[in-house]
Amino acid sequence: MRRRLIQSTLAVVLVVIAVFGVSLVIVETRTITTTAQERVDTEAVRLVSIVDSRLLGDETVNASVLREQIQGDRYAEIRIPGQALIAVGDKPTGDVISATEKGEEGETVTVQEPRSSVTREVGRTLVIIGAVALLAVIAAVLLAVRQANRLASPLTDLAETAERLGSGDPRPRHKRYGVPELDRVADVLDASAERIGRMLTAERRLAADASHQLRTPLTALSMRLEEITLTDDPDTVKEEATIALTQVERLTDVVERLLTNSRDPRNGSAVTFDLDEVIQQQLAEWRPAYRSAGRAIVSSGKRHLEAVGTPGAVAQVLAALIENSLMHGGGTVALRTRVTGNQAVIEVTDEGPGIPADLGARIFERAISGRNSTGIGLAVARDLAEADGGRLEMLQANPPVLALFLSRTPPPKKTAQDSGPTVR
Repeated sequence: MRRRLIQSTLAVVLVVIAVFGVSLVIVETRTITTTAQERVDTEAVRLVSIVDSRLLGDETVNASVLREQIQGDRYAEIRIPGQALIAVGDKPTGDVISATEKGEEGETVTVQEPRSSVTREVGRTLVIIGAVALLAVIAAVLLAVRQANRLASPLTDLAETAERLGSGDPRPRHKRYGVPELDRVADVLDASAERIGRMLTAERRLAADASHQLRTPLTALSMRLEEITLTDDPDTVKEEATIALTQVERLTDVVERLLTNSRDPRNGSAVTFDLDEVIQQQLAEWRPAYRSAGRAIVSSGKRHLEAVGTPGAVAQVLAALIENSLMHGGGTVALRTRVTGNQAVIEVTDEGPGIPADLGARIFERAISGRNSTGIGLAVARDLAEADGGRLEMLQANPPVLALFLSRTPPPKKTAQDSGPTVR
């Protein structure tokens, strides 16, 4: 592209120089020739007037007297009736420019000038025109190189940006070049880079969330399957298989919920459900893990509470709180249910050392952890709670009390008026 720009610019300049240069040479040649002829004509008129004045004054007219009146390399012949030819200067050879004038006393004056003087002047003019044309070509080449670099370098940068996007580096460059068309392309590439970056971040977040949320259910499921392999009692096998199937359903719900939240966290399908069922399910699932750690998990509070939300999402939130108490807390973990206003509250507390003061409410931020854990669990739990129309809060740091607030009243159904005008 750079070479083509230089070649096209140079071609345009050469065409312009050729058109205007040839025209200028023709005009200058004619002008110089006409000027030379006018000079000779003027010289003849001047010389004949001098001869007339001397003849009228009965003064001598000869070559020595008129020699000083002839300028340059011109040659003059004066013919006076009754006198010999008077020649002034050296008679030129070859092509000449000539002018003849007749005086009042009958004399004839002829002035000649070699045409070579015109040729020399035309040559000097051509040299000047050629020098100007050469300077114009040099200036055009420099300007073309500068313009080519100005246009080609941004294109190279944009190509590198596109290549980086293709190789998985979505960082926008935010570099502009002062050319509207190229800046528009740069805007599009930067916007694409930001979208790709958000998509990659969402994919990584989904992978991390899925890994974290599926780890505990898969561990519990493997424990159930191990118990099935270690027993020969059909009733025990049936019971454990039933629990394992329930856990598989929960795993399916976890995956679907994570995928739904990754696309749009507001797409939750809230229903009215019994909190006791979700809590008892979590107790049954986590008791083996707590029993292995020499700890206990219990529930208390108001029974038969109904709340509005997604049972699977609420189960995941409780699982994250129970796991957090298992990993970072101590003693018995208690799940307490109560009612405040129009909300059902599930509090999870333990007898551990509590939440460090330097963390505080930051425990719900991603990558924030009091120990060597991922710091994802509580952040995912908060997102799930908010997507269900609830909220997850820390009520107390020591002893730790984390509470899940859920609405007890279904949200009002949208009417046609609420959803806006219908476009037909």
